[in-house]
Amino acid sequence: MKTFIALLRGVNVSGQKKMPMAEVRKMMTSIGFKDIQTYIQSGNIIFKSELNSTKEIEGLIHNAIKNTFGFDVPVLVKSVSEIRDVIAKNPYNNENDIAHNRVYFVLLQNTPNTELVIAFEQMDFPNEKFTVSNSCVYLCCKNGYRKAKLSNNLIERKLKANATARNYRTMNKLLELAS
Repeated sequence: MKTFIALLRGVNVSGQKKMPMAEVRKMMTSIGFKDIQTYIQSGNIIFKSELNSTKEIEGLIHNAIKNTFGFDVPVLVKSVSEIRDVIAKNPYNNENDIAHNRVYFVLLQNTPNTELVIAFEQMDFPNEKFTVSNSCVYLCCKNGYRKAKLSNNLIERKLKANATARNYRTMNKLLELAS
């Protein structure tokens, strides 16, 4: 069995798409996953599966959420090695920025089109730095993510890719729990 991390987009935020994590763990068990852990209420699930295809796992979880909770939630699944690689390639490792929760990872479901990336990289956001890779847009938001102009929605629109954001601490905690 291989360990994976599922990242759900937009659950339990401002009272929207409420999904109690105890019910999420029960749902995950019912569709055949093992050793299920959740981390905080924002839709982070660590689990084991005999399946190897992240796309297949994403589809299973997406359908189970729709059947169990009655709403459509984008699901992004990454292996532990993929998460480890994303964290290792983070160009924003300033301890002060990390300590003040300014470093974010916007994980991409698929590799964005090269032309879209080139156009996106020409954009400028005061107080925000970003770097685009095949699987992640790395952010350093000097005024914090909540005040950032470079939001998850904007990144999805400009790169035409589903995405979900997590902060530095959450990414490292997920890796710790999965290891």
